[in-house]
Amino acid sequence: MVSGVRKPQIGEQLSPLEMLRKAREMNKARAAGRSQNLKKAADVAQQEIQQPASQADPRLKADAQVLKGKSLESWEQEQRGKLKKGRGGTSRRAGRDMAANDQEYDEDEQDKRKRRTRVKLPKKGKELTLPLTITVDGLAKLLEVPNDHLLRKMSHMGLDKLANDYLLSGEEAADIVLEYGVTPVIPEDTGPELYPQPVPEDMAAHPLRPPVVTIMGHVDHGKTTLLDTLRNSSITATEAGGITQHIGAFSVQMKSGQNITFLDTPGHAAFSAMRARGANATDVVVLVVAADDGVMPQTKEAIQHALDADVPIIVAINKCDKPGIDPSRIQNDLLQYGIHTEDLGGDIQAVEISALKGDGVEELSESIVTLAEVLDLRAEVDIPAHATIIESQVEKGRGNVASVLVKRGTLKIGDIIVAGSTWCKVRSMTDDRGKSVKSAGPASAVRVMGWKEIPHAGDMVLQAESEAQAKHVVAHRIDKRKKKEQLGSLEAMNEKRREIHLRESTVRAEQKAHAKAVWEFHQGLRSTHPEPLVKTDKHTYGAAEKSSPDTPEIPIIPVVIKGDVSGTVEAVEAALKNLPSTKIKPVVLSTGVGQVTESDVVMASSSDKSVIIAFNVKADKKTQTKAKREHVEVMSYRIIYKLLEDFEKLMLGRLPPVFVEEVQGEAVVQQVFDITLKGNKPARIAGSRVTSGTISRAALAQVLRGGKVVFSGEISSLKNVKADIAESTKGQEFGIAFAGFDDLREGDIVQSMGKKEIQQKLD
Repeated sequence: MVSGVRKPQIGEQLSPLEMLRKAREMNKARAAGRSQNLKKAADVAQQEIQQPASQADPRLKADAQVLKGKSLESWEQEQRGKLKKGRGGTSRRAGRDMAANDQEYDEDEQDKRKRRTRVKLPKKGKELTLPLTITVDGLAKLLEVPNDHLLRKMSHMGLDKLANDYLLSGEEAADIVLEYGVTPVIPEDTGPELYPQPVPEDMAAHPLRPPVVTIMGHVDHGKTTLLDTLRNSSITATEAGGITQHIGAFSVQMKSGQNITFLDTPGHAAFSAMRARGANATDVVVLVVAADDGVMPQTKEAIQHALDADVPIIVAINKCDKPGIDPSRIQNDLLQYGIHTEDLGGDIQAVEISALKGDGVEELSESIVTLAEVLDLRAEVDIPAHATIIESQVEKGRGNVASVLVKRGTLKIGDIIVAGSTWCKVRSMTDDRGKSVKSAGPASAVRVMGWKEIPHAGDMVLQAESEAQAKHVVAHRIDKRKKKEQLGSLEAMNEKRREIHLRESTVRAEQKAHAKAVWEFHQGLRSTHPEPLVKTDKHTYGAAEKSSPDTPEIPIIPVVIKGDVSGTVEAVEAALKNLPSTKIKPVVLSTGVGQVTESDVVMASSSDKSVIIAFNVKADKKTQTKAKREHVEVMSYRIIYKLLEDFEKLMLGRLPPVFVEEVQGEAVVQQVFDITLKGNKPARIAGSRVTSGTISRAALAQVLRGGKVVFSGEISSLKNVKADIAESTKGQEFGIAFAGFDDLREGDIVQSMGKKEIQQKLD
């Protein structure tokens, strides 16, 4: 019997409430370590509430039967349910009496169900200034509410960041504050900044400007050749592999005297971002489609860029001088991509040309000029310059250089301009032919020198009043970028903390379950002692029998990228990231514009088996020597697709080899012999004939019977008559014995197995 519990006298009448009190006392005694196991406690309870048949309450006997074999907690819960529902003859009043006396009869329940105190909520309408990020605990302190109250409020709102150390963004915190009726105040960004001047409503008072025309299309469809013909130059000869890998900006004066600024974009798939920038910086898109090749992937992409930018399109069907060409087929193919030419009832001009011979080029120029007149392109010339970065690079003897397309205003030598997170005092400017210029008006493409850092392609260029203003604006933008990066890392930080909380809760659950199992063992409720918990790492525990090896990580190739201009560096980085990476993946350590330096080698050498990709740039002898000494491979390229082909081969070469088993030879057992070896040791030899391939003594073998493998293992003996042989070829007879297998029968098939290495694939 449980000590500390008064035994009821025989015949003593126990009310349901008293019976429940008795069970609670027993529960407390057991918790203090003065009871035996649960089953014995239940048996004692059954004995103590039994009464003579004359006085016995049938309901109590039934409850005693229910109690047997159950824990007192579960029995108590069942009693509560019966009292509340008025079942088994128990009145609702008894249930109310039990609830009223809970505090007196059950101190443990009182501890578990603490009376909720009234929470003082913040005053409605109160203003509360919120930081950029704040933890749940910090927000609770600002609101002056208990943490658990705030967590319940967040749960009702559907938020899943239910931990005191989780980070909330300013917007999330504002939503929570509004739920309390408090007005959130988020400090506005009042730092120094530059903004373009508003566009005048009436542009008629301003002079006309040259149109900006972007030539787009698939690689090797003749875009740069067309531009060569227009400006009577030979740009194609200077491009690596005859393909464009930069955005080129050129000003061309037509026979009519009209100036046109052309942007030549790359056609290779890796330069998608460049083509998008070209489409967004232009007035007209000339879509070049080769008549002998048709609509290709980059043609479709160029069409989409132009349509997204809402820019007028002129289709130039190139290579029409080739025999057997049908230009109408190209126009029909373009229909499915939303390009309706005039010949097919649309409003898009289509011109048949031969860029190489110059046929139709004059007609194309007239179409561009006519469209420009219809568009009535005008711009202010007497306002601070507003431009766009087309390309940027580091040039020997000139430093940081950027190709700039002026959109509004006039850019002059000595002006202070800001682009992204860098600024420049214009030291000098040159046009597309290398001629120095002192000023550049709207739609002019110039190369600007004097940048403090290399600007990024696509950055907006705005003019500042002074160097001090430019420095303050750049510092403010850098600070904003860091804050944005911090916000971007919020989810990653919360996910990491969520994983830590999950591990800690798992540890507590495992420790609790283990302690319970140990107690059950000592109480005789289980026959075996539980396995001890072992520490698998600094956060988690697990049972010894459940430990498992770590999941292998995907191997990586660390890469440092250097290029001649920022646009190509961006394209190379994006192309590497788009390679299949389920088995091995490139990880870009750093990128930069300019020649490969010793610092790049040091950066690469910090990681094992890293490489440096030099695109259109070189490494001097000193840098190459250091790279060899540090075992860093420098891969130099001028053509993007060659780079990608070689890098895929490098990735495949870094993958571990994969071997598959294959049958190298097959033989048929013709007769089985029992022989005696030295020491009177019996053995069974299979006399066989090779039917195909080669049976090798050193290879593993398997024996097939009825199409099923009955043995797989090593060959212990291979003989021809009495001579040991290394192998037996097709048509030869031999005797063979196997290690640990002698159940050989006539007609069995013997196969000699070998391993063959196969080339892995990236996807």
